Amino acid sequence: MAKTEAAPQQPTTSKEERVGFHKGSLATLSKEREELLRILQIVEQLMQMHVKELKNLGVDLMKAAQAVQAKQLKGKKPIEDVLR
Repeated sequence: MAKTEAAPQQPTTSKEERVGFHKGSLATLSKEREELLRILQIVEQLMQMHVKELKNLGVDLMKAAQAVQAKQLKGKKPIEDVLR
């Protein structure tokens, strides 16, 4: 049984419809990106407020961050040892 080649399918939508679809998608994604940036700015402001208050309360954030990092790295092998 011979294999038949399928004829290339023509797009069911016109070029103008496809252009409109992609332009609309970009407009929507652009608005979504703007909203995401707005949310990130709010989160950053809230984090800065908490950092400021912790500093006012005498908490050494650098020391706390180093302690957390040291705890995370404790007991983990260097990548060179893992690859061998």
